[in-house]
Amino acid sequence: MSNDEPTTRTMSTDLDSLVPEWLTLPEVADRLEVSVGRVRQLLREGELLAVPHGERGALHVPAAFLAGNRVLKGLGGTLTVLHDAGYDAEEAVRWFFTAEDALACPPITALAQNRGKEVRRQAQALGF
Repeated sequence: MSNDEPTTRTMSTDLDSLVPEWLTLPEVADRLEVSVGRVRQLLREGELLAVPHGERGALHVPAAFLAGNRVLKGLGGTLTVLHDAGYDAEEAVRWFFTAEDALACPPITALAQNRGKEVRRQAQALGF
């Protein structure tokens, strides 16, 4: 590995500056009132996204991906668009939490404001 390549710890720290709160999979399960197995199924199905985080690299979900006891409306569809554009999990999290000029806020904020169509339109533009 060259000195220019970011380490997992560097990427994690970078994401920490963007994402204000992280949840472990058991914490997500508690908030959604489902089993951890169901949370893992949501991850496999692309309805939710987790990245390795923290000292041990356990999977964590940005708390903003949840709205009360449900997954934020429009998250799954936007994750599909980002995946189709070639984004990996860390890149997708970074995109969600970085301000977009066209939205006048980070995409996660616009999604929470029920502006899913605008958010997906911006995500679709990434593929071109």
